[in-house]
Amino acid sequence: MVNSQTPRLFVDGDLGGGVDVAIGAKQANYLTNAMRLKTGDPVRLFNGRHGEWLAHIATVGRKACTLRCGEQTRAQSAPRALAYLFAPLKRARLDYLVQKASEMGVTQLRPVLTRHTVARRINPARMRANAIEAAEQCNLLAIPEIADLRPLDAALDAWDARTVLVYCDEAAPPRSPLAVLRRLDRQIGGVLVGPEGGFSEQEREALRARSCITAISLGERVLRADTAAVAALALVQAVAEDWPQWPQEDIQR
Repeated sequence: MVNSQTPRLFVDGDLGGGVDVAIGAKQANYLTNAMRLKTGDPVRLFNGRHGEWLAHIATVGRKACTLRCGEQTRAQSAPRALAYLFAPLKRARLDYLVQKASEMGVTQLRPVLTRHTVARRINPARMRANAIEAAEQCNLLAIPEIADLRPLDAALDAWDARTVLVYCDEAAPPRSPLAVLRRLDRQIGGVLVGPEGGFSEQEREALRARSCITAISLGERVLRADTAAVAALALVQAVAEDWPQWPQEDIQR
């Protein structure tokens, strides 16, 4: 029987009824030592393609385990495409940013270099590990795609102008961000948050020159880049109706 306490694991292999899935030493150690599971115990598996499946531990070895899929517990759904463009941060804060962006439903992580970017390199494997951890813990069915690090101007040139890119700008007029987002005439396809030092004036001019890019203000508070990411993504998802529609009587209470 599956419940919220049943461990979840992301795996790369295919999933389906009766399919055996082999996991390596790290995941096997987590199940057998950290979680103290044994042969026959349930585990939920997902791979971003075939939904979530309830499996049971079939074999336990010193450096690997085999799990056998039983029934599908959730079908794979296609999330609304939402890219998150960001100037990389230092290690611990980048870990936090990737985890929270994944939890907020981002489907692509696109690191960009700006004039004031402090961290000039990224570790894609570490970013993927943090995205997987967030997906496992938050019942997500997929993890975001991680793009290569590229200059901001190249990322803007590659942007699909049929969708809106929203960016956070402390110099934007102090208007309600929800009101700004609700007036957009195209679907929001991404959110851009700059570095701790903000965008340069040249970068702001490049952003303002594109009709598909819209600035929003997050108020008078000066937010750290990772905090701004969570705030902006929450606003965008609320406007995009990614969250459930609450009954009117609940709203009025």
